[in-house]
Amino acid sequence: MSRSVPNRLLRGMRARRALIILASALPMIAALLFAMRNQLAAALVIATAVAMAMALAGWLWFALRGLRVEQVVRRLDASMPLLDDSSDLLLRDDAGLSALEKLQRRRISDRLDGSRPADVREAWPWRRIALLGLLAAGIALASLYRPEAGMPEAETPSAMAQPDQVARVTSLKSIRIDIEPPAYTGLPSRRESTLDVEAAQGSTLHWKLAFSPEPGAASLQFHDGSTLPLRKEGEAWAAETELGQSTLYRIVLGAAPPLEEDRLYRLDAIADQPPTIRVILPEKTLSQVEPGQQSWQLEFEVSDDYGVGDASLGIILAQGSGEQVTVSERSERLRAESAGSARQKTFRRKLSLGSTGITPGDDLIVRLSVRDLRKPQANVARSASYILRWPAEMASESEGVEGIVQKVLPAYFRSQRQIIIDTEALLAERDQLDADRFLARSDTIGVDQKILRLRYGQFLGEEFESGGGAGPEHQASEDDEHKDEPTQLDALPAGHSHDDGHDHGNAEFGVADDVLAEFGHAHDHAEAATLLDPETKKILKSALAEMWQAELHLRLGEPARALPFENRALAYIKQVQQASRIYLARVGLELPPVDESRRLSGKREGLRDPRGVLMPADAGDEFLEQAYRALSNGESIDLVVLEAWVRQHESHLDDPLDLIAALDVLRREPACDACRESVLDALWALLPVPPAETPSRAEPDAVGKAYLDGLGAEVQP
Repeated sequence: MSRSVPNRLLRGMRARRALIILASALPMIAALLFAMRNQLAAALVIATAVAMAMALAGWLWFALRGLRVEQVVRRLDASMPLLDDSSDLLLRDDAGLSALEKLQRRRISDRLDGSRPADVREAWPWRRIALLGLLAAGIALASLYRPEAGMPEAETPSAMAQPDQVARVTSLKSIRIDIEPPAYTGLPSRRESTLDVEAAQGSTLHWKLAFSPEPGAASLQFHDGSTLPLRKEGEAWAAETELGQSTLYRIVLGAAPPLEEDRLYRLDAIADQPPTIRVILPEKTLSQVEPGQQSWQLEFEVSDDYGVGDASLGIILAQGSGEQVTVSERSERLRAESAGSARQKTFRRKLSLGSTGITPGDDLIVRLSVRDLRKPQANVARSASYILRWPAEMASESEGVEGIVQKVLPAYFRSQRQIIIDTEALLAERDQLDADRFLARSDTIGVDQKILRLRYGQFLGEEFESGGGAGPEHQASEDDEHKDEPTQLDALPAGHSHDDGHDHGNAEFGVADDVLAEFGHAHDHAEAATLLDPETKKILKSALAEMWQAELHLRLGEPARALPFENRALAYIKQVQQASRIYLARVGLELPPVDESRRLSGKREGLRDPRGVLMPADAGDEFLEQAYRALSNGESIDLVVLEAWVRQHESHLDDPLDLIAALDVLRREPACDACRESVLDALWALLPVPPAETPSRAEPDAVGKAYLDGLGAEVQP
């Protein structure tokens, strides 16, 4: 039994130390939490309490871990002389003791059994506990004292103004802005104690402000000129509004001294972004039906900032060829397979090819449309179109006819129709796209229109638009791009190279047929082309002209103005389809005679530059650039005019609110250098990107000139 004495005494020492720590710390923790109950939110008070409890637990763990049984033995030896400083023998095993040590341990065990062990626990620090208790009580009592308990809002620094300042300016005693986000976002309501607020678009803002001294009237004036009156509610001035877009505002007082800090405050509206669609399957936008394929697997992953809504899959079946195409369209609603997060969902669909009705030569096109939970009007996102193509069987070529049979535009009508569909889809999504993304997508459609126009132009014997030849790389890229489309351009003249504009091949001179086959094609003279009859050429020229205009507006980011030209181009192409086959006669090349009187004369009258005239680059409005240079040079400018210009072009600038706020501060404090720097920083962010230009050659210094002169003076052998 004597062996268990040290362990029992160790438990008593640890219990006493734990009680001393709790008696010293708990009153202070309780007092601090009591003092913070009105200064912090409930959640923050709870978090602080949890943090203090964890800190206290860590303190106890480290304090108790330092107490070991060896300390009990040392205290027993110091407080009980009858143990002969041999109490450590109680902790050792019999196997490791000598006969004398065993005898000594038996002796001290008998002494412990016959007497009461000394109290080895540390003494209670009553003085320290009492002082900490008094300090905790003082903190709790001090937190009960509140000079002005009219409103529970946090006091602002301006409320502590000196009495002589209160007489000259009006200070904000308290600020409270309650923010209620839209219900569909799922965000909790919150409270802000600053006038600069960032909230979800559509949130309802409730202001409650207290002033000293009390004004006769108060209102919120926004930078667009609108005003929101503040009404008196007890000791506070209140108002509410819905945050539709980011704006600036200031507090305007009536019958009161000016505000101590009279400036513009910012309300940032966080826009609800449309859903983001990631297509997992299929991996390519154009797939072909494999032998034995019975179904088509589709998988989409959709994410949204607040929640994904309904999803529908548009299925289009295009049957036929050329302009004889019939299109059937249907839509079906998809359900998310995984019931995970509402902000990210996965949609899967396995289309059976037999149920869709696709046959050889048909295209099956799918496109996913997803809505989010935005109210009252949901954001809609649409994926790219994914095509499953079932290649048609190869048709046999016509033989034994007088001339060459050329099918007119058999594969390109559907491309023009697709350009129209893409343009209409882009116009429908215009409100959900920013300016850069909208311009990029419009430019992409313009590139498709350009490629289609160049393909059509080859039927009229036109050159590539650069005026020079298309090298092998260009031809290869176009062949790869349209390798899935059947082409009938084998009978066209050969392409052009970078040397003389022709790829002459291996023609054998002296054989008329070889020479005509290699060299007999049009060269920038559409009238000399022999592919089409005159009436078809006239209609196709009109189609190309409409394509030119459509491409122009698409590349400029104006798809709405390009759409009429696209439709007229398609109408002309439908007329061309009426001439199903054209027989080309085997004739030689007849070029207009050369005017010998103009040869080697050096006269350029009547000539035109096919490359056009270089136009100076326009980097945008130069007003901001002139204002920036004037402010950088320390010159004075009319800030009112600059601010009016910014407000007029506010929709075309990325973030003009910072500049408007900086201009307002500089207008009130013209001598403030820091305010001028703020305006320059805000202007720099809005300056247009300068156009690329060729830098001038730097003039060499004295050493460089001497070197160049030495090179020029070298004697050539």
